Amino acid sequence: MKSTLFNQFETTSPSAWKQKIQVDLKGVDYNETLLWKTDEDIVVKPFYTKEDRKNDALEEAPFKFNISQSIFVNDEKTTNYIAINAIEKGANTLEFVANKKFDYKILLEKIDFNNTNIYFRFHFLDADFCNQLSNHINSKNCFFQVDIINRLAQTGNWFINLKADHSALEKIVNNTNNAIGIDAALYQNAGATITQQLAYTLAHANEYLNYFGKKEAANFHFNFAIGSNYFFEIAKIKAFRILWQTLLKQYDAEITTAHIFAQPTHRNKTIYDYNVNMLRTTSECMSAILGGVNTINNLSYDSVFHKKNEFGERISRNQLLILQQESYLKEANTFANGSYYIENITHQLAENALQIFKGIEKSGGFLKQLKAGTIQRKISENATKEQNKFNAQEIVLLGINNQPNLADKMKNEIEIYPFLKTKAIKTLISPIIRKRLSETYEKNRLENES
Repeated sequence: MKSTLFNQFETTSPSAWKQKIQVDLKGVDYNETLLWKTDEDIVVKPFYTKEDRKNDALEEAPFKFNISQSIFVNDEKTTNYIAINAIEKGANTLEFVANKKFDYKILLEKIDFNNTNIYFRFHFLDADFCNQLSNHINSKNCFFQVDIINRLAQTGNWFINLKADHSALEKIVNNTNNAIGIDAALYQNAGATITQQLAYTLAHANEYLNYFGKKEAANFHFNFAIGSNYFFEIAKIKAFRILWQTLLKQYDAEITTAHIFAQPTHRNKTIYDYNVNMLRTTSECMSAILGGVNTINNLSYDSVFHKKNEFGERISRNQLLILQQESYLKEANTFANGSYYIENITHQLAENALQIFKGIEKSGGFLKQLKAGTIQRKISENATKEQNKFNAQEIVLLGINNQPNLADKMKNEIEIYPFLKTKAIKTLISPIIRKRLSETYEKNRLENES
């Protein structure tokens, strides 16, 4: 056999490496010094080898991620103009967000449904309208985000009531493609750990699987928010794909790859030193790409405090275009495969999330846990931990609790209210509250601006 450079060296076992490290530590305990446990109860080691790989990694072919732009539906002609312009400038996917019905013929004029993916995020429930819209588009590239459980979780109320909401959703599912959307971004933006996000998303989806049965498994799609923990966020997406297929196997359903739409989190975005938001979203988009999401919808750097504007949207779109076309990440969903570190984290996240999921199901399911306030309490507990870490500068947001530019004035720049809004309305359950880490700091600073 021809000798190669690599086989000229003796292999070293993990135990030998650990023994050498222990010697170099000169009596200091290896486990206490070099192992650390995250808030997700993931043990991180100082080194990884092929022995840390697991056999549950999914084999996927490389694919090109979609670049999305989110557009709020107000005036249909104006919205159509913005949509056409976004496609011309590089987006191949559109997300339309609407609070009420609209004239979809005007809104969608000249949009090629065969080459453009379209997501609809509706904050209202109208089965007839969704079915008419689906018939008009007549394409499998159309996705409906009408998540009645998410509505309950984030507002504390159904659209109408439990029975009516499920009946309307059933009517939509029976007449459209891709009609079961699981909006998991709420959990991340409210402060849930990565393990909680995975478990709650799976339990959330399982409520729909229980209702609709395995025959609708192919019509599920998922919406995740991506945080700043770079490698863990890559592992989060990979872990969820494993969890989804594990759940489908229990239903003896046709195994389908989870379709995932993602965007950067709002939780770490800031008003002051807002250009740093571009660095945050770039890192988060890279995690999404390497994790293997299907579609990425970037946030503009000024989305926290400015109304949507052409410059901000262009910058956010161009960030993705640069990553896709100039950074050689066009088909990067498999790039992290074979990384011992990421694969080990992926396995631990999946295992830990599965245990939480089993506990939820044993206790009666996700809806029952929501109604009991258990999900809200657990998310709130971790959000409080994060807030305390931020206040103690253990979590750093550059320009806010570290190296702030005190000459930066923002009072006259605020176009939309950037803080948590509370409404005095009667709710069936306590809602899950989304909140940015820097809100209290920013409020105080705005009040003290001269």
